[in-house]
Amino acid sequence: MSTPIIHISNLNFQYDKLMLNHFDWEISSGECWMLGGLSGSGKTTLAKIISGEIKNFEGKVEVNFNENLNLKRKVLYVSNWFQFTNLEGDRNFYYQQRYNQFAKNDTLTVFAELNHFGKEENLDFRILESYLEPFGFENFKNQQLIELSSGEHKKLQLLKALWLKPQVLIIDQPYTGLDTKSRQFLNQAFDNLIQENVTLILINNDEEYPESVQYFVEIENGKLVHRNSPKEFSKGEERTPKSLPFFLQDNQENEQESLIKLENINISYGEKQVLRNIDWEVNSGEQWLLQGHNGSGKSTLLSLLNGDHPQAYANEIYLFGQKRGSGESIWDIKEKIGMISPELHWYFDMNANVGQTIASGFFDSMSLFQKLSFSQQQQLEQMLHFFDLKDDKNKKLNTLPLGKQRLALLARTLIKKPKLLILDEPCQGMDNEQTQYFNQVIDDLAGQGQSLIYVGHFESQLPKKLSHKLVLENGKINSSFELLKH
Repeated sequence: MSTPIIHISNLNFQYDKLMLNHFDWEISSGECWMLGGLSGSGKTTLAKIISGEIKNFEGKVEVNFNENLNLKRKVLYVSNWFQFTNLEGDRNFYYQQRYNQFAKNDTLTVFAELNHFGKEENLDFRILESYLEPFGFENFKNQQLIELSSGEHKKLQLLKALWLKPQVLIIDQPYTGLDTKSRQFLNQAFDNLIQENVTLILINNDEEYPESVQYFVEIENGKLVHRNSPKEFSKGEERTPKSLPFFLQDNQENEQESLIKLENINISYGEKQVLRNIDWEVNSGEQWLLQGHNGSGKSTLLSLLNGDHPQAYANEIYLFGQKRGSGESIWDIKEKIGMISPELHWYFDMNANVGQTIASGFFDSMSLFQKLSFSQQQQLEQMLHFFDLKDDKNKKLNTLPLGKQRLALLARTLIKKPKLLILDEPCQGMDNEQTQYFNQVIDDLAGQGQSLIYVGHFESQLPKKLSHKLVLENGKINSSFELLKH
């Protein structure tokens, strides 16, 4: 019998609670596994143990590389988020920095990052070129890392993994932020890797997965449990429907108001034009779905609305009836907008506890620096109750599963009762039950007249009460229309 490439025996690991308990797992070379199940069950922790990122565990974890394979003798773990540094090795970026022409140039370009990785791993650039075009990444070589959207960062991670071809490849949430075409290409690439005897572990709860997946498993009570398909993965507890907090009810405006009006918007980074001739109006009481492939300009468009992009002043942009640059401050704008996005999550103070995180929404800060009034404290308690986060109030954000972190950030977004909600891929990292719960909250808000813009790639993971749709393609409006009422 051949030696398994991964052999785990009697593994124990505890972090806040017992996550892995006398855990055993054997994986043969060239197998493809899908690891799913509940958020917070220990999937990411296990991946980091296998890859060597976490070393303080009890038990045996062996990786036995195959000497006969023409693959890198490595275990590569691709995390859910891409962590990059500036040219001095620092990760201390600020949220608006990606849009600041003068401050953003201290990170590597995509080409420089790939060049460094290729030289470090002694890889053939001709192989990389074969992945760039089908993955829609051929035009990103000169982009600064800090300029990339979350979906583009994910693509960069995946490109490096496909190029490297390690003997063991573990990918956490492979489809996060990817458009439909990119997901299709990725699944074909996974199938090709399996044919070349790469051992593949996908941490994934999505309905989409490559044909080459042979085994479906999850972690239950600290142990590995086999399933016949993803449909058998454990479901999160069904959340008891609650009425919206009283202060969030009845958002109906007496008169229709123009919240956003864009006229012939053009945005460029050097020679690259990101948005072209954009005309768009969002009125109070409307719920817009914003879609487009990775790199179509969605993130840049949202940054104009949220007051983060400096080129807003060179364009005809009206927010809440007032032209940008006519005397309003960025805080006047942010007071009326609640936003959640993968990028905001990246830059948020993860050492803040859940209560501080939610309360920081009153002040549009990345942590809580001010004392709450009595009424604000009451609203905070209502939000903790509504989102079932009362028991987590004093826990640091970085100790919670990613799904709960997102719920806390949604609560932060809502607590000031903004006129306009901007939700950019808000369900990244959530399991199916959390996603359904999240979108039910959005539908409840929409039913109360809440104006919003929602960005989402997965058609099956969208709120039901969306009234309009805007599709971007290569920086231009491909289509804009009213949806059928549900």
